[in-house]
Amino acid sequence: MTVNLLDFDAAGLEAFFAEQGEKAFRARQVLRWMHRFGQSDFDAMTDIAKSLREKLKRIATIVPPAIVSDRLSDDGTRKFLFDVGGGNAVETVFIPEDDRGTLCVSTQAGCALDCSFCSTGKQGFNRNLTVAEIIGQLWQANRALGADPAGERIISNVVLMGMGEPLANFENSVTALRLMLDDNAYGLSRRRVTVSTSGLVPVMDRLRDECPVALAVSLHAPNDALRDELVPINRKYPLRELMAACQRYLEKAPRDFVTFEYVMLDGVNDSDDHARQLLALTHDVPCKFNLIPFNPFPGSPYRRTPSPRIRRFAEILMNAGVVTTTRKTRGDDIDAACGQLAGQVRDKTRRASNRVIDIHEARSR
Repeated sequence: MTVNLLDFDAAGLEAFFAEQGEKAFRARQVLRWMHRFGQSDFDAMTDIAKSLREKLKRIATIVPPAIVSDRLSDDGTRKFLFDVGGGNAVETVFIPEDDRGTLCVSTQAGCALDCSFCSTGKQGFNRNLTVAEIIGQLWQANRALGADPAGERIISNVVLMGMGEPLANFENSVTALRLMLDDNAYGLSRRRVTVSTSGLVPVMDRLRDECPVALAVSLHAPNDALRDELVPINRKYPLRELMAACQRYLEKAPRDFVTFEYVMLDGVNDSDDHARQLLALTHDVPCKFNLIPFNPFPGSPYRRTPSPRIRRFAEILMNAGVVTTTRKTRGDDIDAACGQLAGQVRDKTRRASNRVIDIHEARSR
């Protein structure tokens, strides 16, 4: 049985090579070939002894998830659909901007947290993605975008903010993060890699201790009663505990603030009073707010807050001295906007009546 080398970070790859009687520097060479140069053919790794290349061809592979579809939005946003087997596919979005290129990466096939305004959550949950399936999204996107290892980065920022809750797939997400940060792989700054969580408090503490990167928290409500409805994990880890975890995280974080993501739902969480409650809630947490206009999806009971109301909400926060941005809606013509990622998820645990689209059908489109 062969081993997929994309499942290993540097330490794991060195351990694997040691088991084969090979020196650690050989593992680092292969790591660079795989990730910096996007190479999957052992024969092309020309500075590695032919005998080792032949051995690797017998015992190992380099296999990212296959691209099922690649769609380009009118605004330049690009959405990839990846086959992860078992009738499941996950989505990855590349967002180009003047000063950066951000890749939004999925960590699970579906999501079990069931946030009421999120299309992904409505698809149900099947399984965690492997390391190869997580880092493989970045690997494939770099190739598809024509990244030149010797040139300027096309993907400069990565956010684990696609399908799934990264902290519910902690070990695999952190191994992928280490590859993103590794100078022999992608060499990204900790400040340019962000994990977005709905608030798994104990695991936030683990991330702080094991692999601190920038942190975004899907907040979406300023009080427990409303957040219990919108973000059900709040019933287990209420806002008081979440705010304390954010403060602890900042002790080791590469940035000196937490980004609070806040989707704007018309008549639900967007009043002046909600804004003032937010200020009171986050008073002791260095933060900035990212207001997200709601992106509708079929069957959703919510509507997008009108632009004048979003501006008024933002003004209240900014007048209190809190940095506040309103996310520009990108890629909604290809269902690539925030909250719209759904992929295709074969749900074996919940919502048995969900529609399942076979991967082969998706390939034929």
